[in-house]
Amino acid sequence: MGDREDHDHCTHKFIELANELKDQGHDMQLVSAALMAASGIYATYITAGNAGGLQPSGIDKVVMLYRRSLEHIQQRKKEESEKAAS
Repeated sequence: MGDREDHDHCTHKFIELANELKDQGHDMQLVSAALMAASGIYATYITAGNAGGLQPSGIDKVVMLYRRSLEHIQQRKKEESEKAAS
């Protein structure tokens, strides 16, 4: 698998888990918040290890990466919607 395929595979696994938790009766906003928290914990871990934490500049970097990802997702959704409408 290439990087893109690996990324998509991992993304879909997280969505599957989120849907499983929703189907078990957990509130979708709670599931979303938990996924975001897990992402933040993991981003801290890969940057600073188990014992460390992010400096303010590291937090800014993670926030910017999350923002870019969210903007990219929204652009793709918009393009898919426009394509389906035509």
